[in-house]
Amino acid sequence: MEGEPIPLDGHRGMAAQRDTDSRRLEAGFLREQALRLEREGRLEQALLASPAVTWQEAAEKASYLVALFGETPEGRDPRRHRLVEAVLDDIARLAGDTGDPSGPAGGGRR
Repeated sequence: MEGEPIPLDGHRGMAAQRDTDSRRLEAGFLREQALRLEREGRLEQALLASPAVTWQEAAEKASYLVALFGETPEGRDPRRHRLVEAVLDDIARLAGDTGDPSGPAGGGRR
């Protein structure tokens, strides 16, 4: 066996090429999904590492959980989806950037 390699892609039928392309796309999707799950795991470990010190930190944790719910089949229901978006908007608005541990308006509940 000597000589140049034969490019087999040019000799395959359309169905075989489509199957190969589909397998490549699926492999890429699975790699991306594994990376996303790894990043989510690291984020969740960081969120659990210590209790929130400020309302901003608590709002970030709550926003993460509400967004996770929004990705579930129940959270994709149109009514719930609007509610999830409204809650995330409320959290962002009320959390502000003050970093004041007593709350966004300076009067946290105890």
